[in-house]
Amino acid sequence: MQHLVDTNDFTEEQIANILKDAKTFKQQRPNQLLRNKLLITLFFENSTRTRSSFEVAAKRLGASVVYLDPSTSSTNKGESLEDTFDNLCAMEPDGVIIRHEYNNTPQKLADKELTCIINAGAGNHAHPTQALLDYFTMQEHFGDLKGKTIAIVGDIVSSRVASSGIRLFTRMGMNVVLVAPEPFMPDNDLPKYQHLEEVIDKVDVIMSLRAQLERHKAPIFEDYNEYAKEYCITKKRLGNRDIVLLHPGPVMRNIDISDEMLQDERCKVLAQVKNGVFVRMAILKALLLDS
Repeated sequence: MQHLVDTNDFTEEQIANILKDAKTFKQQRPNQLLRNKLLITLFFENSTRTRSSFEVAAKRLGASVVYLDPSTSSTNKGESLEDTFDNLCAMEPDGVIIRHEYNNTPQKLADKELTCIINAGAGNHAHPTQALLDYFTMQEHFGDLKGKTIAIVGDIVSSRVASSGIRLFTRMGMNVVLVAPEPFMPDNDLPKYQHLEEVIDKVDVIMSLRAQLERHKAPIFEDYNEYAKEYCITKKRLGNRDIVLLHPGPVMRNIDISDEMLQDERCKVLAQVKNGVFVRMAILKALLLDS
């Protein structure tokens, strides 16, 4: 039984096949490959894009999807997550798609080997399907990504998107640089800068992240406007440079990215959302049919 807890659960050959399948699915909607499969989505944190994208992906492949709302489940009566999961698995789903606040929850459930586990975001550590759809979106634009440089900008230490992305992008031969104030920086060996202007002429891609000031106990900026003065991606900052702009969403307008840049053809935010469906279709195929 194979799971997707983080992208390192896939070999490079599997990743290549997923990207190939995603491209094929985008060109032509496939037959209902998963018409006899049942998936349960279990989201303990809010989600718009990821949950909807998984459900659309599953249904386009013919699978049935059951959404369990944790706020109305027996976990609110004191039932443990493990017992809730065991009871769901007694109904013999083919997979459970889970989002949780704790980093280790998807792996703990995967270790039970009761059903396929797909991590839809856990803590600040992993969001593997986002990393794969981001990679697919960049590959769609550039082709070969080896040697390309991506600057990840914003609250990196709080971001599971950044954490998963860093592991995948470096593994696939990209250069990753980090741009953030010191309290937003993770502890790793990647090149670090406090100002985007220091690296903007050296990068091919900028990944902007949501400013999560609420996750930090000590105030770093007086307010979001102070943050935006330094880190908002604006047309003035990018000028006419040929740089692709990504953001996992939700975008805080004029704090993460300016209104003007969101309309710019270099901004791939909606392309990421569209591609997310096809990449997740390919991931479901890989896990439920190919493994």
